[in-house]
Amino acid sequence: MVIDHVDKHFGELHVLRDITTTVARGEVVVVIGPSGSGKSTLCRAINRLETIDSGIISIDGHVLPSEGRELAKLRSDVGMVFQSFNLFAHKTVLENVTLAPIKVRGLSRKDAEKRAMELLERVGVANQAKKMPAQLSGGQQQRVAIARSLAMEPKLILLDEPTSALDPEMINEVLDVMVGLAKDGMTMIVVTHEMGFARKAADRVIFMADGRIEEEAAPEAFFNNPQSPRAKDFLSKILAH
Repeated sequence: MVIDHVDKHFGELHVLRDITTTVARGEVVVVIGPSGSGKSTLCRAINRLETIDSGIISIDGHVLPSEGRELAKLRSDVGMVFQSFNLFAHKTVLENVTLAPIKVRGLSRKDAEKRAMELLERVGVANQAKKMPAQLSGGQQQRVAIARSLAMEPKLILLDEPTSALDPEMINEVLDVMVGLAKDGMTMIVVTHEMGFARKAADRVIFMADGRIEEEAAPEAFFNNPQSPRAKDFLSKILAH
């Protein structure tokens, strides 16, 4: 995936400033930075949930269309996991995971359910398949959301602060699933405050501040020897705790 000179304003606010980077297939990129640095906006722009003012975002050489059927097709290639789960409250866990493969990919219910159960097994919630989302803990709901995203067999998964709405004891169960995906070679862009995950699973860390990419490096280099003053300041605040 290529992001090339992308700019985005919200009115007067310049939220993405000349963002350029490339994500290789199978690469895990973790995006970190202070609140308001543009991380979530970048995530949403990749999936066209936010429009961009200028620049190009392309996946496998195809430039992201702005609307219509092509956009719907492309969105199905890009999985998205939000901080607030976004499961359908009136559908069971199994129905949540099978809905898009049946409707968008045209899978038979039988095939979709078989695949869904494999994925729910993989994220550790197969025994919750018949329950409604409200009957699950936050950590379980987020793991269902990850399974739902995987059910579309996406080329890329975006995870926008997937653990920030969770209680501390549930964070690791979701991070463990994410680490497993990373090991399996899933291409992932993860916006997170979980530095342990960045150290363990990222191939590369992107540090953003004020809408710009300030620094990009392998986790080891970034955490042990940040180059920019903003990154040094950010890390000194969070790693001191």
